[in-house]
Amino acid sequence: MIMLAQLLLSLSFLVAVHEMGHLLAAKYFGMRVEQFSIGFPPKLWSFRKGDTEYAISAIPLGGYVKISGMIDESLDSEAMKMPPQPWEFRSKPAWQRLIVMLGGIFVNVIVGIIIFIGITFAFGDTYLLNSEINKLGGIEARPIGKRLGLKTGDKIVKINGKEFKYFDDIMRPQTLLTDNAYYTVERDGQLVDISIPADFIQKFNKKDSARNFIGYRIPPVIGEVAKDSIAGKVGLQKGDVITEINGIHFTYMDQVYEYIKYEAVKRDTITFKVMRAGTLLSFKENFKGRAAIGFIPMEPESYLKSAEVNIEYGFIESIPLGTDRAFQTLKTQVRAFGKVITGVLSPKESLSGPIGIMQAYGAEWNWQRFWSLTGVLSLVLAFMNLLPIPALDGGHVMFLSYEIISRRKPSDKFLEAAQKVGMVFLLALMVFIFANDIIKLF
Repeated sequence: MIMLAQLLLSLSFLVAVHEMGHLLAAKYFGMRVEQFSIGFPPKLWSFRKGDTEYAISAIPLGGYVKISGMIDESLDSEAMKMPPQPWEFRSKPAWQRLIVMLGGIFVNVIVGIIIFIGITFAFGDTYLLNSEINKLGGIEARPIGKRLGLKTGDKIVKINGKEFKYFDDIMRPQTLLTDNAYYTVERDGQLVDISIPADFIQKFNKKDSARNFIGYRIPPVIGEVAKDSIAGKVGLQKGDVITEINGIHFTYMDQVYEYIKYEAVKRDTITFKVMRAGTLLSFKENFKGRAAIGFIPMEPESYLKSAEVNIEYGFIESIPLGTDRAFQTLKTQVRAFGKVITGVLSPKESLSGPIGIMQAYGAEWNWQRFWSLTGVLSLVLAFMNLLPIPALDGGHVMFLSYEIISRRKPSDKFLEAAQKVGMVFLLALMVFIFANDIIKLF
């Protein structure tokens, strides 16, 4: 319910500001706006002010503005048979109609920029220094990372041949979407290049995929202990450090997990040593039929203080920085869309609909994440609406641009037919995306 509430709040806000962009531009040029709706029919509640009815409708997956004399999703062909009136969309100069159609897109871009500026100012940045991660022992390669060719203990020193500062840069979409991308890692004293396939970003579309890529190595310090386990039985405590299992010394927690998973399970007994407050303690227990000692490690944040960098920005500082981040986000989305169109990325793996977006918001209400995703969605909405598909703003922009350049207006009959084709295409796309979301759940 929290996921759904965040999705509906975000979409309602973005649709409202998008349609408001059309409404304000239309009213500025003297066009009559018959209806402004957040959501699609059936109508739940409405009120009228002047010539315009403002409504909230039942299906919260979009919205619309009905402008008099405009061929839109209402397909009101009867009204179009009447003589044009001065207050109608079709009576206005092409350049005014073009501005009206670009109004929603323009507002979504501005809102996206404002959101990114606000996030930058309110929350600043928290980064992990890659150099410190390397000092702590490098990366822990998890299943997706191993399939790429990374190994636990690798130290990633360059991305695409360039040194980088922050560990977070390794998994940024900008990194994974770059053509011919590669990591350079230090492994056993040698530098090795690891190529990143063009479609590698698709590996991150499923829940918890990012966690299955790489992590940072941490020492084998015990956090919580399960009561009904070997750890609970012998009295292991939070802060105990595992130094040895079955006579083998360990430095990192991933080594402990790996050994227990593949070696210790073959034995009937297990011996292990832990360091507690300067005292070395030894234990020997029956391990037959077991697969774990029974603890989870200490939270890694406690070891990352030397690697963590917190940066706060003043409001003036946040303006150019937030604006740049907004346009970098938009650039990344356009690049990803281009790879889908050219077949580099699979539409099935790359596209997500309401269910996928809802999951991205998470089951806990986090305002930073909420506004970050809303900012991204605002920019994505602007870009998608600019695509030259009839029934989208971009379709109207395409025909209006043709009219301005050629000085010939397409016939109302042609525009109505194009609108119908566009609506069928969009409905088919929505069905595909919804079905794809449901399939991904399983």
